[in-house]
Amino acid sequence: DITGGLPRVVELFEARKPREPAVIAEINGVVRYGEVTKGQRKIFIRGDDGQEREYAVPRGVHVNVQEGERVKAGDPLMDGPRNPHDILEVLGEKELQKYLVSEIQEVYRLQGVNINDKHLEVIVRQMMRWVKVEDIGDTEFLPEEVVDKFKFREENERVVAAGGRPATGKPTLLGITKASLSTDSFISAASFQETTRVLTEAAINGKVDYLRGLKENVIMGRLIPAGTGMEYYRRVRIAGEGLEEEEAAPEAEVPLLEGLEGYAEETRPRYAGGLPEEPMELESFDAE
Repeated sequence: DITGGLPRVVELFEARKPREPAVIAEINGVVRYGEVTKGQRKIFIRGDDGQEREYAVPRGVHVNVQEGERVKAGDPLMDGPRNPHDILEVLGEKELQKYLVSEIQEVYRLQGVNINDKHLEVIVRQMMRWVKVEDIGDTEFLPEEVVDKFKFREENERVVAAGGRPATGKPTLLGITKASLSTDSFISAASFQETTRVLTEAAINGKVDYLRGLKENVIMGRLIPAGTGMEYYRRVRIAGEGLEEEEAAPEAEVPLLEGLEGYAEETRPRYAGGLPEEPMELESFDAE
């Protein structure tokens, strides 16, 4: 039943931390077992540059690596689902996007449901369009503020053009619910969840909704900014659209069967029965 796998899909789309996540390696290196203390096994990974990382794995969990085995960054050291936030921190955005699409597809494929990757990629892209500000530089952002990636880029370009110091940040993964509520449009956010809180914050902050998205335009009864609803295409006119067509000159009437003399006679149905074609007078038959 597909409903059995939906909790896993919800967990991935909401970017939640799994209940018992697997510990993943942060660096490339060689595995070395340590001692067992307080019910946990110590695992050390010595990197190629000499640095060493220590990990604690619960004793009752199956360990996937052996003593002296070489591992790569991002490899799980034990059984269990990996935490998406750990993958983002260790491997980066591209690998996290591949992981999310692959894990969601696995749930549906087990039930025989075929979904094109592009549908999931659109959702994952919206989950990955956020940046957490680390150094504000000369921008108007706040420390630890989560902002849209495109807004972050535009603000940095404005500051650099003015000779200032740009802000720095790191990619952040948001669940679909939080990502929907974090949009710039308060009309779109209010139509989704937490309507009272969204409208209250918008009123306190004096927000202005520029109606750049689809939902807010539909709510306001406007054309969506896509296809012929885009402002550019609404100004476009097809060449010759307003011109009146000239009436065609009347053509001389031509008989329908001109040049086909005798055609009707040749194609007339012929009688193929046993009686003669010519009608016979009834009086010629003997009534007896």
